[in-house]
Amino acid sequence: MTYPVLSIDGGGILGVVPLTILKRLSVPFPQLIDRFKLLAGTSTGGIISLMLASGHSVDETLQLYVDHGAEIFDTSWARNVFDLDGLLKAKYSNVKLANLIFTYLGTRTLDELDKRVLVPAFNLDNGKAVGRSWQVKFFHNFPSVGGDGEELAYHVALRTSAAPTYFPSSGTYIDGGVFCNNPAMAALCQTQDSRNTDPNPVEADIRLFSLGTGDSLRYIEGKDHDWGIGEWAKPITGVMMSANQSIADYQCRQRLGKNYLRLAPVFPEGVTMEMDDYGDVQKMIDFANAVDLTDVTSWIQSWI
Repeated sequence: MTYPVLSIDGGGILGVVPLTILKRLSVPFPQLIDRFKLLAGTSTGGIISLMLASGHSVDETLQLYVDHGAEIFDTSWARNVFDLDGLLKAKYSNVKLANLIFTYLGTRTLDELDKRVLVPAFNLDNGKAVGRSWQVKFFHNFPSVGGDGEELAYHVALRTSAAPTYFPSSGTYIDGGVFCNNPAMAALCQTQDSRNTDPNPVEADIRLFSLGTGDSLRYIEGKDHDWGIGEWAKPITGVMMSANQSIADYQCRQRLGKNYLRLAPVFPEGVTMEMDDYGDVQKMIDFANAVDLTDVTSWIQSWI
């Protein structure tokens, strides 16, 4: 029996792209989301995964972005003026995001979700008496030694989506995208973790579908950039997130071969979409509706 896994990248409001694609795929495959055994997501992908794992439909989750994007990415006049347009503090408050996520996820723990989930975040301070440091963290609800089943789902959603410069940290955690914006390989590894107390699926049975949130074509013109903090501060986050997406894709292709498929649609040349461009939501939806899904439907059909 196959073990289908869905992995969704980070990308802020660009989460409408994979959600629109999943909505389209739900037409030929009405029970598609039900078939996935594991939902992995980083940042906005983590929010989507937790929403779907808690029983919310693709339509409901998409509507969250459409209806509330302006609230989530709302910069008041006062915040712009007194924080020097994001130079001293995060660009956006996370209060509205926290309230919104709590409305949907409530006090459910990871153990109370309907599916297995894997959600990366980065801990700025592990708080240990010995070996105090920052460290990566993969929140999951697999029956496991040291699992995270008692964690509140909405806390995990806030931690994974606390993108530096955009939102404040959530406690000691920031966005998992700083090291794992594409969690596909992490999801595969979690299914094979020897600390899982339930039997792990055979790797040959895994079918891993990795969804991007829409890539904009970017480059840094010129050569031999002798830049300091001031010049690198703006582009470096995007550079790091794009780079780690590609690493995970390469690793999964090598490991799983034809049992792995990644769909990472690219916006047309000259079109750049940022993670907080909530005013362009309809353009993102139109773009996702135009993506060719022929290969995806054929691949899914092979294991459905």
